[in-house]
Order: sequence, then structure tokens, then C-alpha cells
Amino acid sequence: MIPKVFKEVIDLGDGREISIETGKLAKQAHGSVVVQSGKCMLLCTVVSNYKQSDVDFLPLTVDYREKFAAAGRYPGGFFKREARPSDGEVLTMRLVDRVLRPLFPKDYHAETQVMIQLMSHDENVMPDAMAGLAASAAIQLSDFPFECAISEARVGRINGEFIINPTRAQLEESDIDMMIGASADSVMMVEGEMDEISEEEMTEAIKFAHEAIKVQCAAQLRLAEAFGKKEVREYDPERADEELAQKIHDMAYDKVYAIAKAGSAKHERSTAFGEIKEEIKATFTEEELEDFGGLVSKYYAKAEKAAIRDLTLNEGLRLDGRKTDEIRPIWCEVDYLPSTHGSSIFTRGETQALATVTLGTSREANQIDMPSYEGEERFYLHYNFPPFSTGEARPIRGTSRREVGHGNLAQRALKGMVPDDCPYTVRVVSEVLESNGSSSMATVCAGTMAIMDAGVQLKKPVSGIAMGLISDADSGNYAVLSDILGDEDHLGDMDFKVTGTADGITACQMDIKVKGLSYEILVNALKQARDGRLHILSKLTDTIEAPNEDVKAHAPKMITRTIPGDYIGALIGPGGKVIQELQKETNTTIVINEDPVTEEGIVEILGTDQEGIDAVLAKIQAITFKPEKGSIYEVKVVKMLDFGAVVEYTEAPGNEVLLHISELAWERTDNVSDIVKMGDILDVKYFGIDPKTRKDKVSRKAILPKPEGYVARPPRDNKGGGRDNRGRDNRGRDNRKPREDKKEN
Repeated sequence: MIPKVFKEVIDLGDGREISIETGKLAKQAHGSVVVQSGKCMLLCTVVSNYKQSDVDFLPLTVDYREKFAAAGRYPGGFFKREARPSDGEVLTMRLVDRVLRPLFPKDYHAETQVMIQLMSHDENVMPDAMAGLAASAAIQLSDFPFECAISEARVGRINGEFIINPTRAQLEESDIDMMIGASADSVMMVEGEMDEISEEEMTEAIKFAHEAIKVQCAAQLRLAEAFGKKEVREYDPERADEELAQKIHDMAYDKVYAIAKAGSAKHERSTAFGEIKEEIKATFTEEELEDFGGLVSKYYAKAEKAAIRDLTLNEGLRLDGRKTDEIRPIWCEVDYLPSTHGSSIFTRGETQALATVTLGTSREANQIDMPSYEGEERFYLHYNFPPFSTGEARPIRGTSRREVGHGNLAQRALKGMVPDDCPYTVRVVSEVLESNGSSSMATVCAGTMAIMDAGVQLKKPVSGIAMGLISDADSGNYAVLSDILGDEDHLGDMDFKVTGTADGITACQMDIKVKGLSYEILVNALKQARDGRLHILSKLTDTIEAPNEDVKAHAPKMITRTIPGDYIGALIGPGGKVIQELQKETNTTIVINEDPVTEEGIVEILGTDQEGIDAVLAKIQAITFKPEKGSIYEVKVVKMLDFGAVVEYTEAPGNEVLLHISELAWERTDNVSDIVKMGDILDVKYFGIDPKTRKDKVSRKAILPKPEGYVARPPRDNKGGGRDNRGRDNRGRDNRKPREDKKEN
């Protein structure tokens, strides 16, 4: 039976389009679509259990995977099967999750799974830009309780012109790379990197992407209507008791407000709030608490949130006593760890990050092997968030999605400021030692200082700040919060992180929790963020004003040389013998790469001892040295012969050539030692290959003035193997036969 297929097409302009199709694949899923652009195809399926889970949150899993078969490739490694997700896949999962999760009802707790798979790859289409569209379109075909259609789009800008979903090649030329997630009415998520753009330019990019998203949302609704939109499923809502909620609000609100207004540290504040909660619980019997379930805790949290928000809106005060635009105290230190190549500590309030920098060769580059992209990163950043940083004890089970996402944000913030000609592979690691509000932005600040401490010539220092928003839709009143606490992140209406130099924004991450946030509020928030960012930047530059002029004494020095491709084999040697012995003798690391365009060899020399590096450079010079015809070179006598002297080019030790006795001087020379001796330094002129001897020819006399009255003797005819007056032929060989009496002896 031929399936009935439903399809909608979205025009992206420039001859590009996206199609959304359903009815052909994965029909047992609660919703499934195939989203296609060019040859790129994504299959998205969604399933949600009909039974509510026994948890007080939505157990939503968003999974994005790229199949190697989609690009006609095998998975790398020993096992030829896709395994754990790559960082790139994890980042796409996070982008989709952050937009979907807020649109499910607060009391919907059914196990829900969104699976997005790249089934066919197109090198001109970046699949992550369509993942949000695929997820929302599949949900629209299901019976899930979901608020509205959403979509995501990437926006780039080339020569001042915005582009929706640019190709990877276009993105290389773009000064903006932003992913925006939104519904038809509201922007909900922004993440990306920029080349020091202004706050107004960032806002214009968001507006441009939002217009394209509106078109994509409309297409989903048309598809759902044609397919036959299902009735929204019924589910058991959370138990509610408005009378109990009001009672707890009345008991808790004023007390929480007073403690919040007093301003205190995290631990002290948490203890005080915990005591209020326990006092309220003590007013109920054991039976009542069991009957209410978790409602008492839930309603207390609601009252606490309301009191803290009202304090900020009414009086402009915050939990720790700061004003809305005030930054917590900051202290910094560099060169803290004696053995690392670079290190720094950044502490802001109760958030602390310790960053280290390690310098290496291209061999240490981070290799990216995904079906949609193969490449390497010569600058990368890893972020670690151990449980002790928040005073908790919990098992560590690998790198979390959060750690991948926060590390990527900090990496994007800094990478544009690492110079293109930096010879090193640079790895930054941030260890979060304390956390109470935006450890990712502390990572950016610590990373900046550690890179400068390592002697990497960062173009400009970068700082970052986390901002929040508390708003009241009824009154129109709002407060933008600079340098938010962890609690303020939870209770606010917007969490956005902005990084940049003194001249503009380099990266951002934004999650908006309220509908219809005006662009006016957004611009104001970004401008306040800029003021805070510059304040933090001044603290960094007070600690380390500019990058150290050189790497540390114990850190490896990197020298890069380019050699003709013909000499790569000679430098490596048979079976790698030459390069291996050279590394051992000089205590250096030598890496040779071939430029695919010029076919030249790029030689990287890494070592802590300058003498070792110099020895490698001398060896390379010797191997690749090729004298130019007509040029004059300094040479050193290294061997004396009857018919000349063997000389070595001083700029290429090991490269030797015969300086024939006839080329020593204009006058007749009977003994080589009359003119030169072992170890003498002299200049010679290079004449290229001598057609008679087929060897390199050099001359000393050619650069000496001719004696007055000098007359050149006619050349001897030695074609028949004739000898000169000393019995040597025209190649300097003695061809005279020994006398019979000598032969007998």
C-alpha cells in the first residue's frame, strides 16, 4: 500500500528551500517528519508516554545524532559503529532542548523523547540549523500538550547583508554566526559568536532571523492541518490547592522579603530560608503533610520567588544587598601555578575559576570527525564543573552536556582574539572551584588572563558577564540585573550571557522565559551588560595589562619554517630515521605537515632549549640549502687535498663543495696550503654545475681583483684523457701508470 504523503515547502530565497514531509517514515512514532534542504535530510520522531512519571519535572530527552552513512563514510576508530555523541551533536541537542522545554505545561511529567537523525548530508547545508524546525514540526503532528510551534534559524552577515542558514563556506566569510530560536510571537533563545559587533547590530540580526522563523512556524501549522491535527491528549494534572497556596504565601512572604532585603551570603541566606520553610511545615501535622504530598514545599518556593522578585522591582535591591547594576567584588591573579604554561584565578563574589593554558604543536589540535564536518581546532577550551564547587557530593559520570555547552560558549568568546599567525595549538582548561552565578563568564575572564600569562599575543582581552531580567507584564515595570546570582538565574525572566572586548560583542547565550519581550528592553539590557563587561575588563587589565612578551622559560618555544616539498623526505629520512634522531639529539618535538595547496612542507619545532631549536634549524638549513648561481657565500675549510680544499657553507653546515686549486688565486698555485689552511673562513662565488665535472663549482679567485698584466693561459685539451703538468686529468684524477719497478715493489 502506497503511503499518503503530506508536504510543505519553505522558500529561503536564492533558490534554496526547505521541505517538511510526513506520512512515509516512522509512522508508529507519535509524530515524525523528514525535513530536507538540498541533499540534507533529517528524520525527527517524537514519543511521549501516556502515563505521568513520579517526578516533579518534565523528563524530556532531546537526542540529535549524525549517521556516518549519511555522508558515505565509516565511523573512525576500531569499532565501526556510532558510539557516544560528539560535542557537536551535544551542542545541537542543547539548542533544541532550550527552546522546547518551556513550552510544555509545568505539570506535564510524562517521559518524552525527541530523536533527530541526520540521514543524508549535503556539504552546502548545515543540518543543526534545521533541527529545531524538525522537532517542532513532529510535535505539531502529535497529541502532546505543547503551547505553540517554534523553529530555529542560523543568521550570518557578509558585507553588511544578513543571510538565513548560510553554508559553511559562507560562514567563513561572515562576521556573525548566531542561532535564534523563537515562536511566531516571541524570541526564546539566542546563541552565537560575533566579530566585535555592537548591541544594535546584534538586535537587528535577531529581528532578521525572527522574520524567517515566522514563515517556518506557519508552514508547520499548514502541514498539521493538512495531516489532521490530533486532539491534545488528556493527562492527570498536578494536584492543586489554592487555599493552601494562599495560606503558605501569607506565612512566608513577609519573612522571606525581610531576609532578602537584609542582604547576605549564599550559605547564610539558604539557611535562613530553610528555617522559614521548616517553621511552616511545623504548623502542619504529619498526616497533613503526607496528605498534601509535596504541595507545601512547592507553594513555599512559589512564595519565596514572589517575595524576592517584588523586592527587586519595588526597591531595586537584590538578595546579596546589591543594586541592580552593581557587580560583585572581583580579585584576580596570574602565574599562580608554577609548572603550567599559563595560569590565572578569577574570583567574582562566590564564583571562582582557575584556568590553565597548555601550548603544543599541530599534533595536539582537537580533531573533529563528524559526518557533517571534518576539521581541527588549534584553539579549544574545556570546562569542568565539579560538585564541590556548589558544596555538593554527587557521583561524576563523564562530561555533562552542561559542561560541553558552557565550555563551547567560552571558547567562542575567546577564539576570535587568538591571532591567526599563532604558531601554537592552545588548550585552555577552566576548573570551576566555586559557583554562585555564571561560572562560564568567570571562565572567559580567567581564560583571557591565562592566555596572556602564557605569552600568547591575544589581540584584545575579553570579559564576560551574566545578566538577568525581572519583569511585571501587568505594570510594565522591569529590572535588568547585572552579574546575576544562581538564585536570580532561577527566578528571573531572562538569563543572558554576553562576552566581548572594549570594542564589541564576541559571543552570547540567551534564554528568554517570558513572551513578547520587547526589543527596547533587550537593547537596554545589552547596553547595561556592556557597562558591566567593561568594568570587569578593567579588573582583568589591572592584573595583567598586556600579554607577556614571550612564553615562560619552562614552556616550549615554537618555531615554524616552510621548506620545499621536495625536501620533506630528506628531513624525515628513511623510516623516519633522520627526524627521530634529530628530535632525540636536540630534545625537541618536530612536526611536518604538507600544505595541500602549495605542497610545501610546514615544519613545526617545539622545545624548551633554544640551543636545541637552533640545532634543528641548522639541520633544516643544511638539508634544504641550495646555492644560487652567481651568488657569493662564506665558506669554511674543512679538508685539505693535493688538488684543492673541501669547504663547507657556513650558513648550511654539512653542505660541502670542492674549491679546486686552480680557483684559489689568479697566480699559479703549486700547494693548496700556500693559500688556505684548515679552519680558514673565506668567500667564494658559486657558478652552478660545471659541465665538465658535473659537480658544483665555486671559485675564490673570481671575487679577487686580477693582477695587473695578467694573461690567461690557453685551456689544455684533455678530451683524450690528457694530463696536466702534475699528471692529473681534467677531473683532477691521477691517471699516470706506475713505473714497472714501483709496481714490482
